[in-house]
Amino acid sequence: MITDLIKNLKNDKDLYYAYQANIAMAFTDEAYNYKKKTNKKYLNQDDMHVIANEAAKNFLNLLIR
Repeated sequence: MITDLIKNLKNDKDLYYAYQANIAMAFTDEAYNYKKKTNKKYLNQDDMHVIANEAAKNFLNLLIR
């Protein structure tokens, strides 16, 4: 249940860090993939919005798999 996850994240610094690292990696991966796909060297706010949403989907899909 989500309340158990929240409680565990609050009380377990290693679990918290693991989730933090996984979320950060999902964003990093999507930024890399987006730049490669679009051949962009620099990203604007619209690009970041697309990347953030793809990263969120990536993280959630990995979580529920």
